[in-house]
Amino acid sequence: MVATPKSTLVLGRRGRLELDEVLAALIADGLLAAEDAKRIRNAGRAGKGAVDLHPLVVIANAKPDNLREPGKPLTVESLTVWLADKAGLPYLRIDPMKIDVAAVTQSVSHAYAQRHRILPVAVAQGAVTFASAEPFDARWAADLSQMIRREVKLVVANPLDIHRYLMEFYGVQRSIALAREAKQDAIDGSAILNFEQLLELGKAGEIGADDRHVVHIVDWLLQYAFEQRASDIHLEPRRETGHIRFRIDGILHKVFELPPPVQTAVTARIKILARLDVAEKRRPQDGRIKTRSAGGREVELRISTMPTAFGEKVVMRIFDPDIVVKQFAQLGFSAEEEKTWRAMVERPHGIVLVTGPTGSGKTTTLYSTLKHLARPELNVCTVEDPIEMVSPELNQSQVQPAIDFDFAAGVRTLLRQDPDIIMVGEIRDLETAQMAVQASLTGHLVLSTLHTNDAPSAVTRLLDLGVPHYLIQSTLAGVVAQRLVRTLSPHCKVRAVQDPGPWEVLTRGWVIPVPEQVYEPVGCLECRNTGFLGRTGIYEMMAVSQRLRGMITPELDLDAFTGLALQEGMQPLRISAATQVRRGITTVEEVLSVLPAG
Repeated sequence: MVATPKSTLVLGRRGRLELDEVLAALIADGLLAAEDAKRIRNAGRAGKGAVDLHPLVVIANAKPDNLREPGKPLTVESLTVWLADKAGLPYLRIDPMKIDVAAVTQSVSHAYAQRHRILPVAVAQGAVTFASAEPFDARWAADLSQMIRREVKLVVANPLDIHRYLMEFYGVQRSIALAREAKQDAIDGSAILNFEQLLELGKAGEIGADDRHVVHIVDWLLQYAFEQRASDIHLEPRRETGHIRFRIDGILHKVFELPPPVQTAVTARIKILARLDVAEKRRPQDGRIKTRSAGGREVELRISTMPTAFGEKVVMRIFDPDIVVKQFAQLGFSAEEEKTWRAMVERPHGIVLVTGPTGSGKTTTLYSTLKHLARPELNVCTVEDPIEMVSPELNQSQVQPAIDFDFAAGVRTLLRQDPDIIMVGEIRDLETAQMAVQASLTGHLVLSTLHTNDAPSAVTRLLDLGVPHYLIQSTLAGVVAQRLVRTLSPHCKVRAVQDPGPWEVLTRGWVIPVPEQVYEPVGCLECRNTGFLGRTGIYEMMAVSQRLRGMITPELDLDAFTGLALQEGMQPLRISAATQVRRGITTVEEVLSVLPAG
């Protein structure tokens, strides 16, 4: 059985689309002006290679006006939606993360799919769904249905996506099959020489025939992660098959599976690129890779390996400069929060702390601040573990515990390097805290991080480490606690009426009226039906005033200290979150899921 177009022939005949008939249909439907059609027709006849392009691509390349939406051009995507409607078939925007590549590529050969320009996108018990940009040329469907003994279903998709994913899906699966046969577990990485070595994806240099397949898989995996806005890549070995997962907007998504021998080879390739010991599989290792995204941007990847029951687990954290370094407003600061933050960091000396759990955006805040502060006349230095992102404006050093170069030793060394601003990756112990205090007392601005739930708790944490209260009084300029919340997708969010119950839970103790209109998530193609797209910060900013300094004693009363900070204008995290809800940026349910308890 074959599911084919339901409508009668609407473009003149059955078969592959021709430019002239598509233009005529667009004019008849009121989407395209006759003058634009004439210009496209003439250009199409004169253009070399245009015969190989799909008519929708030829039309979209000319960027004609969409008469139904003045001011917007007709795009390949909008034309594909129109074509699907004309054919009476479902429209599909291909999301590779929703496709089981291993299953769909086994349903039909690459040669057959390429010949008919079709892409298998879903496999069910009794049916296989194929995406095509030629909905009126389905003569192949009946034959294929008999060959695979399943129903063939058709959907209409962007011809550029079909062309691209035909090459990618089958290319990666072929590399996996060949790599599995080779069962290799080591790759020559002698070309990697120094810390700043730039890996050009797709340009691996001299490699063996067996290695080339693994190189292809790794190159594809990295570019795929960049395109999907992933912040982390997880390679997880299992008994039967290895899993690949991406963390996108804070949520893990399973995207691929690899046979164990191939997973081992991919792990070895990544370890070589990160300058790790490939032979050492019993202990954790850390490294880094620097490469470029498809758009040409240099991207840093921090690599961590850990031995597990079925092999080495690899996590790659991605630091894209366009994502990591932002303007203050892009971080989610309100105008008042930006003013407070600038007052803290635009000063000649003092300690400013950023607190929050792992993954709360502290690195982004610090790097964005350092980028803002770095000027040619200033010496900005960092001590990190590890260096998250190499920046040309900064003098960055990485701690090396094996040679006793820890945070404290790093700060001690920096004090002899004539610094103006020092960033310490994290204050973990008394010695590091004392060196940070010493740096501040000698006239330097020190930025660092702590792990505490809120801003006032940072003071008790320093006291717990053993820092004398009078030194905290003298040096602490301010503390910012932060969290990251998912932001609603602007493509599909809809207005809603806020339920008073969750709102009161969020704003308890604060008299803030329930907003009449807020937004709620719906889900669309752009956000993968999650309703959320991207993340933003919520902040609790505590500038340390003279009155607050006076309360810092060895027996600090945290409740009283917090109460005074609130009186002096500190807004707690939940109020910053409520502001983002009122602005239509996120939802009450989302912020409640990340706020600290209590």
